[in-house]
Amino acid sequence: MDLAVAKEKLQVAEVVLDKEPLAFFAEFDTPYGMLKVSVTERLRRKCRKGRVWKSVAMLTALKNSVYGFDAKAPRSRGGADGIFCVDRNYRPANSMMKKLYDKFLDKPDPLVPILATELGSPPKDWVPIRLVSHHMRLLGVISLKPNTSHMVLIDYDNEKPT
Repeated sequence: MDLAVAKEKLQVAEVVLDKEPLAFFAEFDTPYGMLKVSVTERLRRKCRKGRVWKSVAMLTALKNSVYGFDAKAPRSRGGADGIFCVDRNYRPANSMMKKLYDKFLDKPDPLVPILATELGSPPKDWVPIRLVSHHMRLLGVISLKPNTSHMVLIDYDNEKPT
């Protein structure tokens, strides 16, 4: 998927997000199986506030969904693009952990029960993830399924690692 196609797919999703809290973005055939990707109104709101909605950095991160999520090696391999878990036990807690755990999963955000219905699994079964590109990290959760896993993006993080 190139950036123009990603932008078109995001524009289609926006029409749904005007009425619904969740919209389908795309499906990818990854090395680890099919991956359905959805975006949320929450993501759109936060990205608009940060002036990154539909930016090149965001579109690049979205197209990196094609790398898939390797459940056997879920941690980031320093500097790699792709989908990686955000571990609750990393210390010191970073901004990604705070956005995913403190401000979303542990709160819980009103979107959590909606996602539980959509994903067909409870939050305890989700893997909190970051979708990484060189300039941005999109944050969300993934529900791993044998046929088609489903990743839902809920926030972003563009802070430089310290």
